[in-house]
Amino acid sequence: MDALTKFAPRPSGVGEMFQLLRDGRPRTRADLAQVTGQARSTIAARVDLLLASGLVAPAGEASSTGGRPPATFAFAPSAKLVLAVDLGATHARLAVTDLASTVLAEHHEEISIAAGPEAVLDRAAALGLKLVEQAGRSSKDLVSVGVGLPGPVDHDSGRPMNPPIMPGWDGADVVAHLQGRLPVPVLVDNDVNIMALGEHRSQFPDVDHLLFVKVATGIGAGVISDGEIRRGAQGAAGDLGHIAVAGGGDAPCRCGNTGCLEALASGRALAEALSSQGIPARSSADVVRLVRAGDITASHVVREAGRTIGSVLATCVSMLNPSVIVIGGNLAEAGEHLLAGIREVVYRRSLPLATQHLRVVGSRTRGRAGVLGASAMAAEHVLSPAAIEALIP
Repeated sequence: MDALTKFAPRPSGVGEMFQLLRDGRPRTRADLAQVTGQARSTIAARVDLLLASGLVAPAGEASSTGGRPPATFAFAPSAKLVLAVDLGATHARLAVTDLASTVLAEHHEEISIAAGPEAVLDRAAALGLKLVEQAGRSSKDLVSVGVGLPGPVDHDSGRPMNPPIMPGWDGADVVAHLQGRLPVPVLVDNDVNIMALGEHRSQFPDVDHLLFVKVATGIGAGVISDGEIRRGAQGAAGDLGHIAVAGGGDAPCRCGNTGCLEALASGRALAEALSSQGIPARSSADVVRLVRAGDITASHVVREAGRTIGSVLATCVSMLNPSVIVIGGNLAEAGEHLLAGIREVVYRRSLPLATQHLRVVGSRTRGRAGVLGASAMAAEHVLSPAAIEALIP
């Protein structure tokens, strides 16, 4: 008896039975009957409904123990498409994926989130339709959209809530705006939450406690605890960048306070620090370019930023006890300088028990964490038991 057979819940309908097939493993009708305890006739009827929907497809024949080999069936993630939209302060990355978050077409460009919801979301919808075409598919195959925004989001309504770096977006009805152009379910979350989800699902699926830290124009964290995203009461969990740093002084932050981590260690802050020393830099990308070119001052500034971030993360480690801290965002592309500074302080200032098995690593998704997480969030919505029951009579 495999683990699925031993621990699987007893499905009451076709939506629950579909969940047993989502791992992609081919199963026979007899396998499903054994797991569910349901009659063969019931299983056969539900398999036929799933086959008709296209979400399940024939997967060959199982080994025969005598007589005709039984047919097997498996989840067919290519049946439908998801549009994943990762919006940052200065960039947009979009991807069209299948229902297993396999990227089929993608696009990246510079944008300004300060241009406002109408301009940015209209651009995202237009690019999404182009990507569907590039993937060789029809817009009728699109079943959901996942969006990440660089600020606090009320996940239930999809509305940004007092976002400090998104002028004109507070309370914007992102879902309604996009559904006016793409008439499918739209899921919206904070960009760092979807990055955490993307990194977790694609690179660390067996890790139940993970902290994803984005270091870019701003600084934020996505918290995975017990295998699930933790958003907090108002969607503001993980707002790392606006924690006051000891010794931060009166460095002004865009949130209106002073001495915040973002005001001291974000890509914008480091670019300003270098510019004040006569080294031209306007953005995180410029800082990374200077480090890669071997500029000693830029390398020193980035390592010191890592130490500052590490001082805040040490508190997070003591409170949340993650197994893995993943450092992402474009400033993480500066290489080991940022990671070395973070590790130096985290391991020195956190309790030995909390750091005994802790790994602090760079993102492994090469900039795709956001779109992978947005895809996973949107796919999960349309593949839930309730959604499948609604789709199939």
